[in-house]
Amino acid sequence: MPKSFQPEQFVASQVRAIPRSGIRDFFDIVQGMKDVISLGVGEPDFVTPWHIREAAIYALERGRTGYTSNLGLLSLRQAISKSVEQDFGVAYDPAREILIAVGVSEAMDLAFRAIINPGDEIIYHEPCYVSYSPGVSLAHGVPVAVSCRAEDGFSVTAAAIEAAITPRSKALVLNFPTNPTGGTMHREELLKIAEVACRHNLLVITDEIYSELTFEGEHVSIASLPGMVERTIFLHGFSKAYAMTGFRIGYACGPREIIEAMMRIHQYSMLCASIISQEAALEAIRHGRPDTREMREQYRLRRNFIVAAFNRLGLPCHLPRGSFYAFPCIKSSGLGSKEFAVRLLEQEKVACVPGGAFGPAGEGFLRCCFATSLEQIQTAMDRVGRFLERNRA
Repeated sequence: MPKSFQPEQFVASQVRAIPRSGIRDFFDIVQGMKDVISLGVGEPDFVTPWHIREAAIYALERGRTGYTSNLGLLSLRQAISKSVEQDFGVAYDPAREILIAVGVSEAMDLAFRAIINPGDEIIYHEPCYVSYSPGVSLAHGVPVAVSCRAEDGFSVTAAAIEAAITPRSKALVLNFPTNPTGGTMHREELLKIAEVACRHNLLVITDEIYSELTFEGEHVSIASLPGMVERTIFLHGFSKAYAMTGFRIGYACGPREIIEAMMRIHQYSMLCASIISQEAALEAIRHGRPDTREMREQYRLRRNFIVAAFNRLGLPCHLPRGSFYAFPCIKSSGLGSKEFAVRLLEQEKVACVPGGAFGPAGEGFLRCCFATSLEQIQTAMDRVGRFLERNRA
C-alpha cells in the first residue's frame, strides 16, 4: 500500500532552512487591529508624483502594453546611464552594462544566482535588510555576517570585513544608507574597503536604493573609487526616491559579462520588467529630481523630531544620516526587541519592527520608519512615553 502523500517532503532543503521574514511575521499581528500608528513598513507615505503616474497612464493610452528587450527599454537604460554618471561618477554602457529588473530585490537575486557556486561565501553587514542572507542561501552560497555597532553610526569597517575573509569568500554586499539603521559610509573608510576587495579579489555588490535620501555629507558609491568599477555590481531603483514602490522597477549596472549572466536568468524568469512601469521610471529619472528634494526635506524634519523624542524618552538613538529609519536602543527597558514591539503594539497600538528581525546584531533595537506624517509621529512618541511609564511601574 503506498505511503500517504506528505507535501513537505518535496520542499527543497535550502528553502526549508530559511526563516520567514521577521518583518512580515510581526505584521501578521497588526492585521485587523484598528487605530494602529505604523512606524513599521519601509514605504514612503507620499503618493507617486502626478507627472510620473501620468506617464504610466499615457503609456497605456498609447497601447504600450507589450514586451521590451530582456535588458529593458533602451531609452530608460540611456537615461539611467546619464544619471548614474552625473550623480555617482560612474560610466556604464547602456547597451550592454545595464539591466532593468523588477525592483532592486530581483536585481539582487539575479546577482546572487549569477555569481554564486555552491559553498561560496558572501560577506554582508548586519543589521541589514532581511533578504540578503536568505538570498545567498537560496543561491546555495554561505552568508557571512559582519556586525555594525551603534557607536560607529552603524557603518562597517574595512578591518571587520577583512577579518571575515576566508579562501571561500567571493563577494561583499554593501547597503548604504542602510535599512534598518540609516547608517552611512565616509569616503575614507570606503577607500580602505575597496583596497581590501582588490587585494582579496572580491566582487562587491552595492545596493544604493536610499542614496538620494542622504541628509548630511556626500554619498559616495564604492563603484566610483579607483579599481572598483570593474569589480562592482551597482544596484539602484525608483521605489524610495520617487515613492514608486508599487511600480517594482530597479536596475543593475556592472561589467558586461556579469550583466549578461544576470540577463540570462532574468529572461527565463521575469523575461522583462513591465513596460508601463519602465515608461513611468523614464519620466521619474528625467523630471523627478524636484519631487525627491521636497520629499527628502520632509523626511529630514521627521527624522530630527523622532530621534530627539527617543533620546528624551531615554531610548538612545543615533542620528541616521540617510534613509527614513530610526533605530533606537531599547535595552534599558529590560525587554527583548520582539517582546517590546509586541507589548507596544498591544498596549499603545504603535507598530515598530523588532531589531532582531534584521539579524542578531539588531537585537536590543527597534526599527521605526519615519515615512509617515509628523502628526502621526508625534502621537506615536506620546504613546511610547506612556508605554515606558507603564512598564517601569
